[in-house]
Amino acid sequence: MSVQEIADKIRSRVASAGFDRSVKFDTGADGVIVIDGATISTDDAPADCTIKLSLDDLDSLISGELNPTMAFMTGKIKVEGDMSVAMALSQLIG
Repeated sequence: MSVQEIADKIRSRVASAGFDRSVKFDTGADGVIVIDGATISTDDAPADCTIKLSLDDLDSLISGELNPTMAFMTGKIKVEGDMSVAMALSQLIG
């Protein structure tokens, strides 16, 4: 699944959730997805929290196959910035 396809999948969940912070999923060479409130973009921008992971792991995370806590504990996900934003987001996309 491409970054754009994952962004499209997340869009419907975020639009109605009332999420009011900004998060960037950084998949390295595959691109980024920035969630800023109810806005989703694949253009790089600053965010309250950056979550670094592979595109495959992001796909698994969004589809519910990868537990965000376990992924963080095993090093599949690296979080930079405000950890509370990542925790709030995990409720939204998990």
